[in-house]
Amino acid sequence: MHHKSLKNKDKIFSIAPMMDWTDRHCRVFHRVLSKTALLYSEMVVADALIFGDLDHLLGFEAFEQPVALQIGGSDPQKLADAARIGEEFGYWEINLNVGCPSDRVQSGVFGACLMREPDLVGRCVAAMKERVSIPVTVKCRIGVDDQNCEIALDDLANSVWQQGCDAIWVHGRKAWLEGLSPKENRDIPPLDYDRVHRLKSANTDRFVGINGVSPR
Repeated sequence: MHHKSLKNKDKIFSIAPMMDWTDRHCRVFHRVLSKTALLYSEMVVADALIFGDLDHLLGFEAFEQPVALQIGGSDPQKLADAARIGEEFGYWEINLNVGCPSDRVQSGVFGACLMREPDLVGRCVAAMKERVSIPVTVKCRIGVDDQNCEIALDDLANSVWQQGCDAIWVHGRKAWLEGLSPKENRDIPPLDYDRVHRLKSANTDRFVGINGVSPR
């Protein structure tokens, strides 16, 4: 199903992008398990797509479709170039990472730390939307560190929707960039599905997906 046709009430099952996991081999296995799930690539940094080995970074089998490409970065023009490359390779969607808490992501000024810069994220989405015809989506957290999640998530969502973002996938946890490792950020911060549902219920004409599972 094409994201542009999605409404708030629609249901879609997807396998989230996971570093060191959702490569092409893993995706083939997932496609055997489900013929219809939307699959995601690992996060690929925009600079890598612009300057790297594209067949190695982006190659996939037609059997894997539908597949979305997740990219990381904070430079609107580089992200637009990377998005265009992904579209030309045949990906069905471009997803911007605003949720990864890893140290290397923070040092590159992208991932979850972009929750603090909703206007910049909006500019990134706008630049990508200008360059591609496929859906552009965002995966984010409900907030980072000491942010008020009620304000932070709304600010991020409103900024990207104003720029034409087609869907938002929300990992229902706050990311603690100081004091927790990336692994701990996947299960120690408590899940707050209710916060995601409040965003969804307040935006009945938008698609909001929920991501993140309890370790128990």
